[in-house]
Amino acid sequence: MKNMLKVYRAMYDMTQEDLSNKIGVSRQTINYIEKGKYSPSVVLALKIAKIFNCTVEDLFILEDEDLYYIMEGEK
Repeated sequence: MKNMLKVYRAMYDMTQEDLSNKIGVSRQTINYIEKGKYSPSVVLALKIAKIFNCTVEDLFILEDEDLYYIMEGEK
C-alpha cells in the first residue's frame, strides 16, 4: 500500500512530531507509516484523514499487488 502522508504533512507544514502529537502516537509510528513499514489501523487512518480534511483513500492507495489478492479471491 502506497501512502501520501508525507505530501499531506508538507502541504500543512507539519512535522512528523506535530502529527504524532495530534493523533496520540509516536513519531516513529508516523515514520514507519510513511516508509510503508507499518499499515495503520482503520481508526488511526481515519484520525489522520480528519487532521488533513481528506478521505482515507486520498492518503492510502492500494497498489496492483494489493489488488491482486482481491481479484484472485473473486475467482
